[in-house]
Amino acid sequence: MKIPPLRRLLLPVLVLGSAGLLEGQPAAVKPGAKSQAAPFVIPPDVNGRKTIIAPPEKTKMLKVAIFAGKGAPDDGIANVTARIQSLPQATVTRVQAGEWATIDLQAFDLVVFSGGSGSAQAEAIGEAGRSNVREYVRNGGGYVGICAGAYLACSNFAWGLGILNAGTVSNKWRRGQGFMDIELTDDGRKLLGDVRGTFKVRYHNGPIIKPAGRPDLPAYAPVAFFRTEIAQFGSPVGVMVNSPSQARGSFGRGRVFVSSPHPENTPGLEQVIPRAVLWAGGLDSP
Repeated sequence: MKIPPLRRLLLPVLVLGSAGLLEGQPAAVKPGAKSQAAPFVIPPDVNGRKTIIAPPEKTKMLKVAIFAGKGAPDDGIANVTARIQSLPQATVTRVQAGEWATIDLQAFDLVVFSGGSGSAQAEAIGEAGRSNVREYVRNGGGYVGICAGAYLACSNFAWGLGILNAGTVSNKWRRGQGFMDIELTDDGRKLLGDVRGTFKVRYHNGPIIKPAGRPDLPAYAPVAFFRTEIAQFGSPVGVMVNSPSQARGSFGRGRVFVSSPHPENTPGLEQVIPRAVLWAGGLDSP
């Protein structure tokens, strides 16, 4: 199935500036620090110019709140928002950092935290904001976390939400960036379509997760596994291959979806996040 022209994300070149270095980062960065790395380019043929994940067959009306503030670069928010708004019945509201402590999240079907710095996002919304998100999900709300937002959902950080029974395998968060091979699980094919074999996704310092072993939370279900890895800057080798690239779980009555890499701006994978938000928002088979 081909994506209609208006829904395609044309990315001949995507440039990530100094803010890109922060993606997925749980630790603090020195004020004023700048990246001197060359711009990172996303080729449009990374997946052979093919639509790997098809648009959802079913949709529903969704009201989505997306975090905006320290720890979430604006270009990342824009990329995720564009993907969600490709759904004809979805609206996205940017909620500023200071609002998360008091906003009535029951007005939304799900909340989204995009790439950037997980610890900075946690600090920006504060303990009251984190508590508000936890209670919202516990009472039936949906959560989608991408890269930094996936770190935020984990259970092994004092600043984390603890809504996913997962922890990171190492505190060496800075692994680098590139295009990794991933492969859907049987559970992932129920969510993302009957796609077989490996395909490419953009990765940038996202979490490498393992079960956290919390007895009060159900186990997560891997949606896809990494089949290749990158291990730069002293990060451990051999832990990324066959670890989940995406996973879903539950917290109370709510649904949680996390993605370590960035399908939202990987050519051919633009429909991963729309399908994820539909599932987190209550639709079983998008």
